[in-house]
Amino acid sequence: MNLAFRATMGEDILLQVSGLKKYFPVRRGVFRRVVGWVKAVDDVDMFIPEGETLGLVGESGCGKTTTGRTILRLVEPTAGEILFRSKQFGKVVDLAKLDKKALKPLRREMQIIFQDPYSSLNPRMTVGDIIGEPLIVHRVARGREKEERVAELLQAVGLKPEHMRRYPHEFSGGQRQRIGIARALALDPQLIVCDEPVSALDVSIQAQVLNLLEDLQEQFHLTYLFIAHDLSVVKHISDRVAVMYLGKIVELAETEELFTHPIHPYTEALLSAVPVPDPDYEAEHIILQGDVPSPIRPPPGCYFHPRCPYAKDICSEVAPEFRDYGEHHFTACHLAGQLTLRGVKMQ
Repeated sequence: MNLAFRATMGEDILLQVSGLKKYFPVRRGVFRRVVGWVKAVDDVDMFIPEGETLGLVGESGCGKTTTGRTILRLVEPTAGEILFRSKQFGKVVDLAKLDKKALKPLRREMQIIFQDPYSSLNPRMTVGDIIGEPLIVHRVARGREKEERVAELLQAVGLKPEHMRRYPHEFSGGQRQRIGIARALALDPQLIVCDEPVSALDVSIQAQVLNLLEDLQEQFHLTYLFIAHDLSVVKHISDRVAVMYLGKIVELAETEELFTHPIHPYTEALLSAVPVPDPDYEAEHIILQGDVPSPIRPPPGCYFHPRCPYAKDICSEVAPEFRDYGEHHFTACHLAGQLTLRGVKMQ
């Protein structure tokens, strides 16, 4: 756990994660003995100021979704701190230490928007029941009061109040995702984890949903953890961006700073794949060699060193420290500051 990073918790920080780990057991044999661990989330540090959007990016399988779900305690953490500034409790609480009974009231302050707008909605429930269910579970509203609240939420996400009588199969993918967003807003949360909320949608619909999320953030004073693998989407919506590789955050900085001045080789490789809408801009794509190592047996030292074109001997021997290199630009790389890396042209 990075003690210097922990010291950044200030009055404006809504969420701070320190040393977060989530290991899944690998079992074999008749007696299902544990023979190893899948290190899905491995010592993650991050923080999100109130009212901002932190983009979390990386390759498929790097642990982005598991990180988001572990923060919300939908998946139980193996270790680490999840410090959350609760309005209801009036203080900072460590979500990782709360039991289920103590955690339930805090569910109202933290919600999630799922990736798949088709499987995330119960096909046997009407839209009104789907959006209104959190209100009943937390005893916020019932009957006519609940219907009025559902109607307000539908209008807030660009749908009509009469849609509450319909079922999910009567809507398009973009409309279903709006229903999922309305459900997340039902309890007036502070933090919303957006788990790739536009990746299953058409490009034109993606833009509409992204603009909606930005409007709702301003209207309801929301804070987002925005998980995605599309860097162009992250650049559009995020105030800061965290880059994840094999269960670890390898770089974290403000969006413009990270896109124009990356200091980790993995970030450089990701940014080289971002298309730039400029016919005169000649991009040089970086093709990483080899495959992503197994999270069951990660390599020693820096997890990225087997694929890093700049790797030195120390990279395979000592794990780099995740630290601040100025202006809250964090990275975990032995060569940080020694390399001249390429960013992308910001639009």
